[in-house]
Amino acid sequence: MIDRDYRLVTVFGGSGFIGRYVCEQLLDSGVRVRVASRDPRSAYYIQPLGQVGQLGLVRADVTNAKSVREAVEGADAVINLVGSFANMAKVQAQGAANIAEATSKAGAEALVHISSTAADAASEATYARTKSQGEEAVRKAFPAATIIRPSIVFGPEDQLTNRLAAMSRLPVLPVVAPESRFQPVFVEDLAKAIVAAATDPAKYAGNTYEIGGPQVFTMRELTQQILAAAGRDTALADVPAPIASLISWFGFLPGAPLTRDQWLMLQGDNIASEGSTGLEAFEIEPTPFAAVAPGWLGMYGGNRFARRRVNLTANT
Repeated sequence: MIDRDYRLVTVFGGSGFIGRYVCEQLLDSGVRVRVASRDPRSAYYIQPLGQVGQLGLVRADVTNAKSVREAVEGADAVINLVGSFANMAKVQAQGAANIAEATSKAGAEALVHISSTAADAASEATYARTKSQGEEAVRKAFPAATIIRPSIVFGPEDQLTNRLAAMSRLPVLPVVAPESRFQPVFVEDLAKAIVAAATDPAKYAGNTYEIGGPQVFTMRELTQQILAAAGRDTALADVPAPIASLISWFGFLPGAPLTRDQWLMLQGDNIASEGSTGLEAFEIEPTPFAAVAPGWLGMYGGNRFARRRVNLTANT
């Protein structure tokens, strides 16, 4: 296990939704953390979570190999959380390759690469293909990397549950791809697994883990769970597949509800493969959606103090 008194972990994407929880777990463990992002100012809110000198912020773009090399210099472990629905080939395939190659040349002990249960080299969706290509590039450059494939991730700042809860104020809430299946995982559970893999490479190196929560939901069932957590009783209406597909062709427009790639992703399930290893490998008990979601979704049902409680919890 990494000696917590002096080791350094570089986190690409540390300023994002999952990143804030990963950094919090790392800082709590006592290691030094270097957050690498295109805009270091976006990670300022993490600073109060660490001790003086424990957190560093650097500017880096995963598509720029030179900036990646500089960001991993001197690091004992590297975590790649970066994902995108824009410039996917550059970010998720070439960017992953840049990080893995730089990590190998820097002599780091561990690399944890975050992919997706949707990763599929044969998929029509660019997102799924480039996630698979990223995994391949990581294995080639850093064979001992730990690859973690989560299903959709939920938590106080996630876009999916908050967006649907906000839309629950409509007279009728449309449901796209109602039969698509998901295995949502709580962000804190995922963060704990990522940090364990980064700080104990002897135990987790070279393996691939598919991480999901304790329950599998269809999109309609997940929407119902979100409404229940928000205290709303909005009627649901399944959007016919031909109409949803047509809408997706206009996904390039500003404010479009669905991109073409997202629609293609919804044609398959986003769950852990049968027989795959997940949170149990990290001795983490998965958190049910209903156990925590009312804590932040309650504000959409009129509880104006819910968001404040969640933010205080996330930063203590």
